[in-house]
Amino acid sequence: MRRREFVELLGGTLVALPLAARAALASEASGQRGDSKAQQVELMRRIGVLMATAADDPEGQARIAAFQQRLQQFGWTIGRNVRIDSRWPAGDSERIRGYAAELVALSPDVILATGSAAAGPLLQATRTVPIVFVIVVDPVGAGLVNSLARPGGNATGFIQFEYSISGKWLELLKEIAPSVTRAAILRDPAISAGLGQFGAIQAVAPSLGLEVSPVNVRDAEEIEGAIADFARSPNGGLIITGSALAIVHRHLIIRVAAKHQLPAIYFQRTLVADGGLISYGADLLDQYRRAASYVDRILKGEKPADLPVQRPTKYETVINLKTAKALGLEVPASLLARADEVIE
Repeated sequence: MRRREFVELLGGTLVALPLAARAALASEASGQRGDSKAQQVELMRRIGVLMATAADDPEGQARIAAFQQRLQQFGWTIGRNVRIDSRWPAGDSERIRGYAAELVALSPDVILATGSAAAGPLLQATRTVPIVFVIVVDPVGAGLVNSLARPGGNATGFIQFEYSISGKWLELLKEIAPSVTRAAILRDPAISAGLGQFGAIQAVAPSLGLEVSPVNVRDAEEIEGAIADFARSPNGGLIITGSALAIVHRHLIIRVAAKHQLPAIYFQRTLVADGGLISYGADLLDQYRRAASYVDRILKGEKPADLPVQRPTKYETVINLKTAKALGLEVPASLLARADEVIE
């Protein structure tokens, strides 16, 4: 066969080949130059993260580190096959809404949201981008999902605790400080969880002989003033319910509680490590690790609507003996025996 006839025949064959086959043949003919680069771009995935704290908050950094470490165990390496865009609103509701819109505009493959305060604005911004939330108390009541078993939309995730745990806080307060007859309940009134936790505590209070009253945690001035007013009467104690604002203002709350000699129960270990008296709640770093598993599954093709909302699997009681001593409290031996951690 002459060379010209061969070239014409080859050209006709290439036209007849399916598009994918022609592309593969062209790639092979060029030694696959440029193909690896195109493949690398195609494999790079994008994760948005909307936290609750400021970027320099050690607790927030510990949480994101736990999330990233678990992601890496699933094969996702930052800079190689995944990019993470994080926003840190420091509990400011206006900044949360702005950051939610920013993250959605980046068209990520999935967004990790901390708390109802972050998940709510994200769901207002998008009903298509998958969202995995953590540290949410009542996702059904907050309108984040249709049900725990069948979320039904573009969001799923992990519950911080159920409302029934709120009664446990009241029992612990009475156990560690038997003289307490009054309790101020610090809550965020802007989220359904704040109202729900107070309602659960209010329901249990009469059986323990305790009078309870709400204190809002919207800003530092309100917190300090309300606790000071509450402390003017004797036999008082505090219960700090779960919210992003409680984390943001934790140092102030701990300082004011110490100033007024008020025994306080917290919802998370971090606040006891920072000087609070006692906490009972879920292991929150574990929630971020578990959230990484859902993010991994979504990146591999599963849908949030098919992933049930999960309850905590680890609860912990943490006691700060130094704080107890400063308050003049002797922690019962039975309570010490039940503690998962004792800080001295």
